[in-house]
Amino acid sequence: CRSIPINSSSNLTRFSFQKRKILFPHAINIQRDSNFKASRKQRNNNNKREYNALFSSLLTEKLRSFLRSDRYSQTKFKFSDVRMPEIQLGAHTVRSHGVKVARTHMHDWIILLLLIVIEVILNVIEPFHRFVGVDMMTDLKYPMKDNTVPFWAVPMLAIMLPLFVILVYYFIRKDVYDLHHAILGLLFSVLITGVITDAIKDAVGRPRPDFFWRCFPDGKRVFDPVTKDVMCTGIKSVIKEGHKSFPSGHTSWSFAGLGFLALYLSGKIRVFDRQGHVAKLCIVFLPLLIAALVGISRVDDYWHHWQDVFAGGLLGLTVSSFCYLQFFPAPYEVDGWGPHAYFQMLAESRNVNPSNGSNVQQAELESGYVDSQHCRELSRVNTHDSSPILEGTNGRMGY
Repeated sequence: CRSIPINSSSNLTRFSFQKRKILFPHAINIQRDSNFKASRKQRNNNNKREYNALFSSLLTEKLRSFLRSDRYSQTKFKFSDVRMPEIQLGAHTVRSHGVKVARTHMHDWIILLLLIVIEVILNVIEPFHRFVGVDMMTDLKYPMKDNTVPFWAVPMLAIMLPLFVILVYYFIRKDVYDLHHAILGLLFSVLITGVITDAIKDAVGRPRPDFFWRCFPDGKRVFDPVTKDVMCTGIKSVIKEGHKSFPSGHTSWSFAGLGFLALYLSGKIRVFDRQGHVAKLCIVFLPLLIAALVGISRVDDYWHHWQDVFAGGLLGLTVSSFCYLQFFPAPYEVDGWGPHAYFQMLAESRNVNPSNGSNVQQAELESGYVDSQHCRELSRVNTHDSSPILEGTNGRMGY
């Protein structure tokens, strides 16, 4: 071995494996390790590919067999099969759980009281008196008229009418979660809209279309000789109200309350069930039509410009949508008929095994919750619905 020139690669390749092992044992071990690692990595990759292919084929075959089976035909999704998971009547009422639910949202009720105080303050303070020159009076000389929709009628339409519908649904459903969250969302919608509306009114100070006759009841115009601004001679309270044109409070309040009612109804009667029941849309559009007519009356009475009404309606709808989604799922969702707290209670009830005398029917809770989850998975498979718009059985309403 000493006489062989081992530096020559041609000579080295002539050695057998045993001779090279004697001469270069360390190099042989390194080569073995590298070859072993490479082969093991290759085997692992091959095994992964074979496993993925096998799993995919098995999953596809299982899915095909399930779709061909009778079990699939029995479990096809129908919106008509989606039932509210029932709670035994009287299990969660105002008397039994009302105080508990209200305490959970105690801070929300405190915020509502704070919003009422802010609303009162915004109506007391003096609004900004915008400059009104001689040339600007041309568009502000519409006659003064009484309100077609008086001020006291706005809370009746925006609060009392939705509240009546909510109470009717409570006596049918006996669900304190829906009652509490619907009332809380409605009040938040109206009060937040009122605060925003009056804050903008006071900050903008836009004159009403009948501002001339508010400022000069006798028709005699008086202007400052230097600035050419108006020097009103009318009643101070009437003039103050004349600087609150933008946006329309009647319109914003109406769309806040009735817009919330429209969303509430659309969830309860499942308007967006992809079945094309136009009669449901008519029910939902009715509150919006009433709100729109209130806004139109403000233009007809020359209390507002059309821009004021448009801005007020947009403001009311936006706030009502946000407030509704705080407590309820979107109306187009499968669970859009109930508040978030209701489904949280159902999820908690599934982990409890009540006795036979329990108020909560565990079997109905579980089946209802599973149906809700099943609907989420198969909502796009089949949406055939042959049920009527509203169903009532045994004193309960089905959706």
